[in-house]
Amino acid sequence: MKLSRVWAFGLVMFAPGLGAVGAAALDAPRTLHHGKASESHLTEPHRAAGHRDAAHVAGPAARSAPTHAKAVHASAAHAAAIHTGATTAPAHLTARGQARAGARRVALRSRRHHYYERFTASSFARGNIGDGDITAGEDPLVRQAAIDALGDMNGTAVVIDPSNGRILAMVNQKLALSPGAEPCSTIKLTVAMAALSEGLVTRDTMVQLPGFRMDMTTALAKSNNLYFEELGRELGFERVRHYATQFGLGELAGYNIEGEQLGVYPDRELPASEGGVARMCSFGQGVSLTPLQLGAFVAAIANGGTLYYLQHPATPEEAAALEPKVKRTLDIARYVPDLQDGMAGAVEYGTARSLRANFHELPVFGKTGTCSDKGTRFGWFASYSDTPQGSLVTVFFLEGGRPTFGPRAAELTGEFYKNLWDRNYFAAKGQQDSASVPTASSQQVQP
Repeated sequence: MKLSRVWAFGLVMFAPGLGAVGAAALDAPRTLHHGKASESHLTEPHRAAGHRDAAHVAGPAARSAPTHAKAVHASAAHAAAIHTGATTAPAHLTARGQARAGARRVALRSRRHHYYERFTASSFARGNIGDGDITAGEDPLVRQAAIDALGDMNGTAVVIDPSNGRILAMVNQKLALSPGAEPCSTIKLTVAMAALSEGLVTRDTMVQLPGFRMDMTTALAKSNNLYFEELGRELGFERVRHYATQFGLGELAGYNIEGEQLGVYPDRELPASEGGVARMCSFGQGVSLTPLQLGAFVAAIANGGTLYYLQHPATPEEAAALEPKVKRTLDIARYVPDLQDGMAGAVEYGTARSLRANFHELPVFGKTGTCSDKGTRFGWFASYSDTPQGSLVTVFFLEGGRPTFGPRAAELTGEFYKNLWDRNYFAAKGQQDSASVPTASSQQVQP
């Protein structure tokens, strides 16, 4: 009984490691059905059935946290040893039992490896994280709600009006405008939209994975790495990169925002030894994403496909005279409902359900992300709300150590929405919107 509990704990806490193992232990063909009439199925090798428990992760941090610290790729070597027979199983075990025993051995090794991961960054800010921010053109109520939500956490909060690309608040602008960080599982949003656009899957398509099947809604809600690794392999790097750049990754998101730095999308696929395009699609390994880039894309999802240049007015006069500037129009409106189901699921029963600890009054759709690199852990949560007065887009990005992870960013986002609700922001906004008259139309801007 003790051994089985250790095995279960290893699988729960280190399911992302098993995702890497699954990519190495290939032994039988499988079929992936999708929505294109011209291609009835796609085939590729099948991973060991014993890895199916990686999908049933207990706890939001585990589901959303593909923490890798780079050295996690050593688990692929363990998987290769199992695959080639270097590690043997008792003769009386069934084939399924041998696979499960192999998974248990790898999970225990991964457990020992991850146990020593050390974080050198602090999860808590020193002093006022908003010092030096340019705030005169921001919405003071939105900014204060974001500051109160962040508290003493080391991070940034960006709030965007998706109807015009205006940044309503940007707390800790030094971090928000930095070159960014690995996007972790938030990259799944771009991969999901690429797969939907290509007709590879719909929200209801059941994709066969090692020992279980899963659809997009559940995969987004639970942040399942194996599902998105599969989509990445089927799409291939060139198509994945094409859609990522169309969605604004690798480009400046802002329009003449002083100090904005560029998050970079690679020109080449990761080496196979590092997981290739599958790793890039499950948690964005090798990609650098900024809070502004992620916010601009989520705003395009929220408004049905208009990718705006984000604008950060420096004065109240600039805010009043703001003219929306369109970067490009994305043909994604028909796919947004498919994506939205999974983003809603993340908040209601998935990796972002901690948001509901603080806020229940309005629908919120979002995606978490957790990973680490060089002693720093990243926690992302990007979301948009649905209110009678229109949407708000938020990106909470945290840096630090063990207290930093995606579900924590989701929890802070719930606190942010609660702060606005308690201050009657949504009712007041509705009154302002009904009394206002548009003075400027959107302008297409060439990059």
